[in-house]
Amino acid sequence: MNFQCRNCGANMVFSPQKQRIFCPSCEGVDCEEQKGDDSLSNCPSCGGEFEIGKFTSTTQCPFCGNYIILDKRISDQYRPDRVIPFKLSKEDAVDALEKEFRSRIFTPASFLSVKTLVDMKGYYVPFFMYDYHVDGKYVGEGTQTRSWREGNYDCTEVSYYKLYRELQADYDNIPVDASLAMPDEKMDLLEPFDYQLLTDFDPRVLSGFLGETYNMSADELEERANKKAAASASTIMKGSMSKYSLSKPEVDQLRLERGKTEFALLPVWKYTYVHGGEYYEFFVNGQSGKVIGRTPISKAKVFAYGITCAGLWGIALDAIVGIVGALLF
Repeated sequence: MNFQCRNCGANMVFSPQKQRIFCPSCEGVDCEEQKGDDSLSNCPSCGGEFEIGKFTSTTQCPFCGNYIILDKRISDQYRPDRVIPFKLSKEDAVDALEKEFRSRIFTPASFLSVKTLVDMKGYYVPFFMYDYHVDGKYVGEGTQTRSWREGNYDCTEVSYYKLYRELQADYDNIPVDASLAMPDEKMDLLEPFDYQLLTDFDPRVLSGFLGETYNMSADELEERANKKAAASASTIMKGSMSKYSLSKPEVDQLRLERGKTEFALLPVWKYTYVHGGEYYEFFVNGQSGKVIGRTPISKAKVFAYGITCAGLWGIALDAIVGIVGALLF
């Protein structure tokens, strides 16, 4: 399917600024007309035939440029339960990148230029959102050490404590990406999203962006969600004993009970740049603007920084020598 403007026939897309679907040609709103097509290889607008990926749910026709939402990939068991619509436009995401790059003092000045740009796209990345109830118990020994000096003696006092801790915690919406194309560690670093803004799925928010259905099932990905919930609960448990030095515990256990699981789409801008023959990928949280990615290093900037620091150290050293000299003489 796609959404066409009843006024001018153009392809309508979702606007992050307007938070609604609109026509970029005549700027019409509330004038979308859904055009359905069950084909997984032909554009419903121009009829062009092209290859569609195994998990693709939203794509762009390479012939007419219209965005296509594949009915079969967003229905029945593949229909998302929830979605966070894009809040940042492409221009907003570029601004976030530029701000981030300016804070990295060794990034080449030309890095964000058009010449280095390979690709920039907005993706709705498939995630499973897990709810968990966690019960935890800790029993062990903790120590506190106090040191002081008394006369000519160094004194140390060690106090021993029996520690008992119990934890009950409920976690909602622990996210795990279900895309093979997106690197897991980068998707984890893009967190957090504001999950209070999850809304019921509406296919209109997909128009104008690329997207996938889940590549793996919720059961296949559950171990990653388990680890996230367990790590958080353990941090809370250990944090309550931070004033003690802990020895090997007698009991240190967590029991996780999985609750509701939902399939959701979360917004991510992906940018690919080439610099010095090497490709660099960056990911921008399409809601918060958080940037994840590695920038190249400018040897000239590193050299200039070294020279500057050496000069500043030289000036400081001269000043110190002058002060010492004035005190001595």
